[in-house]
Amino acid sequence: MNMIKVAVVGATGYTGVELLRLLARHPNVEVCAVTSRSEAGVGIADYFPSLRGAYDLQFQDPAAADLSRCDAVFFATPHGVAMRDAPALLAKGVRVVDLSADFRIRDIPTWEQWYGMPFTAPDALSEAVYGLSELNREAIRTARLVANPGCYPTCVSLPLLPLLRADALLPEMPIVADCKSGVSGAGRKAAVGTLFCEAGDNFKAYGVSGHRHLPEIRQTIASLQKNVADKLIFVPHLTPMIRGMHATTYVHLQDGVSPQNLLEEFYSGSPFVDIMPPGSMPETRSVRGANVCRIAVQKAPYDAGNVWILMSVQDNLVKGAAGQAVQNLNIMFSLPETAGLDAVPLLP
Repeated sequence: MNMIKVAVVGATGYTGVELLRLLARHPNVEVCAVTSRSEAGVGIADYFPSLRGAYDLQFQDPAAADLSRCDAVFFATPHGVAMRDAPALLAKGVRVVDLSADFRIRDIPTWEQWYGMPFTAPDALSEAVYGLSELNREAIRTARLVANPGCYPTCVSLPLLPLLRADALLPEMPIVADCKSGVSGAGRKAAVGTLFCEAGDNFKAYGVSGHRHLPEIRQTIASLQKNVADKLIFVPHLTPMIRGMHATTYVHLQDGVSPQNLLEEFYSGSPFVDIMPPGSMPETRSVRGANVCRIAVQKAPYDAGNVWILMSVQDNLVKGAAGQAVQNLNIMFSLPETAGLDAVPLLP
């Protein structure tokens, strides 16, 4: 088949370089343009030495790049950019995968409340498909615009999907998602809180009073079992790791529900979700560099009703961002879902 020509807009951050790393070995993709306002004219391999030998392209200013010649464009940009630029690309027949938050939340007032700016692309939003690959695979196949999920929403939602589909959660009880992320999740910008001396040998919660991923996770829950969405408590933590994300989610299930069986059946055809044997405890290092989410479930070890502990791990830059974006591209273009994503995790 012909190579799929793609561009990456805003490729100087950790998500952008991860996307370029994955696309460099994709058998069906040609990266034809990479843009950055701040680094226009700089060679990709000069800016990212890890990509020496993989690319001979230079960063282009977005205003000078002819993105309309591409089959698909990835936006690895801060929020506000994709909603401004994606509609013109869609009008020219270019398909878009947006790794920012611009098209993730369906309710515009909610988006504006959490992101603090006016939303300007309601027509594009109306056709955007939420790109949680294992949930919306069929809709993604024909989508022109895919909203790639956030890292926490992916890690929290994947173990919940089969339970929500089965209407298995008790509606009167809370869902508690206790989550930890490596420092790369904060992005590549300079900030005191992510300096080595600040984040190393340290552990802290943040966003306890409200995090932008909270309405995104609640939206997914509500789409499957609406009466439990407002019971979600989500607390993220920063850990002294570079890569990695761990979500421990506590749920109260209906009597007689076997979450192990539900998860194994639901994900039997999903190459990037690994349901581990009963009694397992997944580790973040077991998924480093790979587009895999490993999930294990255990019953709470005391007599407190049908309380279960869902544990999920992923690389926040891969399955939590760039890897899932490539997975969505594969689905959109009827490629094998694993194309370019079959790397084995790194150890140590």
